Amino acid sequence: MLAITFKGSYTTVKPWDPTWNGTMALSELDQLGCLTYVPSIYLYRSPQNSTAATIAETLEDSLSKVLVPFYPLAGRLQWIGNGRLQLQCNAMGARFIEAECESSLNDIGDDLSLSRLHGNLYPSVDFSLPIHELPLFLVQLTTFRCGGFSIGTALSHAVADGTAALHFMSEWARVTRGEALKTPPFLNRSVFRAGEPPLGLSPPPTLDEYPEYGNPVLLIGQSDALEEKKKKTTTAMLKITKAQLEKLRKMANESCEKPMARGFTRYETICGHVWRIACKARGHKREQQAVIAVCIDSRNRMTPELPREYFGTATFDVIAQSLAGDLMSKPLGFAASKVRETIEKVTDKYIKSLIEFLKNLEDLTEYIDNDTVLGKEDGPFYGNPSVTAVSWLTLPTHGFDFGWGKEQYMGPGPSEDDGNFFLIQSPEGEGSVVVAMCLQEAYMDEFKRLFYQDMP
Repeated sequence: MLAITFKGSYTTVKPWDPTWNGTMALSELDQLGCLTYVPSIYLYRSPQNSTAATIAETLEDSLSKVLVPFYPLAGRLQWIGNGRLQLQCNAMGARFIEAECESSLNDIGDDLSLSRLHGNLYPSVDFSLPIHELPLFLVQLTTFRCGGFSIGTALSHAVADGTAALHFMSEWARVTRGEALKTPPFLNRSVFRAGEPPLGLSPPPTLDEYPEYGNPVLLIGQSDALEEKKKKTTTAMLKITKAQLEKLRKMANESCEKPMARGFTRYETICGHVWRIACKARGHKREQQAVIAVCIDSRNRMTPELPREYFGTATFDVIAQSLAGDLMSKPLGFAASKVRETIEKVTDKYIKSLIEFLKNLEDLTEYIDNDTVLGKEDGPFYGNPSVTAVSWLTLPTHGFDFGWGKEQYMGPGPSEDDGNFFLIQSPEGEGSVVVAMCLQEAYMDEFKRLFYQDMP
């Protein structure tokens, strides 16, 4: 781990002006990830004519200002029973931490392959505290020897998903540069009927329609998943060039058994490729059931569409299943078509029915995505033999200029969840894609070898 020295106590940053005070209901989609914090890291070279003290002061002031329109981030969560929470908009503020690192920025590297080194560069969340005391947004400013600094963030998934989080970061950077807010957040959670009772559909949606919430696949060799979850994981950043991606899509399209109205997207193609390779690298038996969980953004799938600036959690997982033997023996087009079928089933009707299904659950505790905090033994099905895909391909993941130039690197914080992978656009903007893959250490070398070997 990097040697990090923290500068005294943290600072609580409250909104610059008075904000609305009251209780905000959370939607069922907010509830599913309510105990998860999404970490991100931004690395910057040494700015001219700025010291660590002036950078910290500038960031704190601008954060205070941007928390006015984004006031839910300054609030706190509160349990209301049955595994559900609500948001108290009380302006208690975000947490700002200053730290120093004895290493230079060059020691960090420009990717997350050294994820265990990066772990100290974003703020940790003390889950031993009562939930109503936990800040929903935490920032850590780390300055390096010989200059350079990083901004590490941790943002509650109950308040914002990836799209909303990057919207906030973009506006915070804009305000820090001295510019006016460009796009205020859309804070109305009533689009998901947050806080309202079930509609009473007849017949009511059942678990058979939403296997994502039934833990359909046990982790390899374990009835309770605990032993598998204890195994060490590592993260690798695997770049797919534009030329490689075009060839991979061509291979998927030409090997698809079913006629298609349009070719596979890069997301469908890469998901299918990673799914197949994970089965091979893990040495699955042919009869093993394998799963890929695909994270879906519902903003453009609802009628009418949600505003892009909807500030909340509008994402959820859907799963595709297959026998590992079919994935490994059949061509890429088979896996990619399974991913497409899963994505295409998510319609406006599907989303609203899912909300109804979740509202009908008496207790959401077993479906909340943080089994460590809740002391659960099973939790989600993620891990071997499953993989989980999150795409940032259409999100503004680069160009976060806080007034000291654009970042040298930006990416998700290191994951320790076996099988999780992010798809990120290359910062060079030349059409390549980076796959940030987290896998058990025992399988990573074989995964990296096959990842490129199986490309055309």
